[in-house]
Amino acid sequence: MVRYKAIIAYDGTNFHGFQRQPNGRTVQEEIEKTLQKMNNGQAVQLFGSGRTDAGVHALGQVIHFDFPQKRPEERMRFALDTQTPEDIAVRSVEIVPEDFHARYDVHEKTYYFKVQIQKPRSPFRRFYAAYYPYPLDLEKVKQALPDLLGTHDFTSFCATGSSIEDKVRTIYQADMEVNAEGSEITFIFRGNGFLYKMIRILVGTLLKIGNGRLAADSIPEIIAKKDRNAAGPTAHPEGLYLAEVKYKKTK
Repeated sequence: MVRYKAIIAYDGTNFHGFQRQPNGRTVQEEIEKTLQKMNNGQAVQLFGSGRTDAGVHALGQVIHFDFPQKRPEERMRFALDTQTPEDIAVRSVEIVPEDFHARYDVHEKTYYFKVQIQKPRSPFRRFYAAYYPYPLDLEKVKQALPDLLGTHDFTSFCATGSSIEDKVRTIYQADMEVNAEGSEITFIFRGNGFLYKMIRILVGTLLKIGNGRLAADSIPEIIAKKDRNAAGPTAHPEGLYLAEVKYKKTK
């Protein structure tokens, strides 16, 4: 068996998330169906760097799978890219050592979260950016962002339903960019890992700060409380993009 690592992008609008499930179309299922066709009807299981929820997009999701034949990397990429549905793109494929694991070898992840703030809103962004129609002081948001940096117990920013006990994570980057028209903001978060719906709760909290309903210096207190109720609401999924995954081990 040959182990392949692939970087894929997908439009999450019509998916019920990445991970295979009994009811609902998923990214994993669509790619596994393609791999099964390429493998003469024999099932091929793939593993992702992590799950994404329904409606969430990816620019650089990483998967790995084992395939019985060794094929040129570009030929494998082209075959996957042309036989998967149009809302999935296979950006690259490479052969990796058999001990590489898309999930367990992750070193850091980068996520983007896009928020449309223009009035009136653009209907063309409705699946690709969350919409925030309320007043927003971006300076207050910028002031709050550095308080997220470093190693913390992020229990306050983890949605209920997570089975993970260790909620300590390290955030290396927490930035915000505004487009030239001033109609959309992009949050950039880079860290060694993120909890269930953590990015969306971070964004919901930062927007609440920008709206003046939380103080700009409230992040340390929210972290210290280790209470989901202390943080802001969970932002809508359509603004979230898994941008990049980096690994300890390379080819």
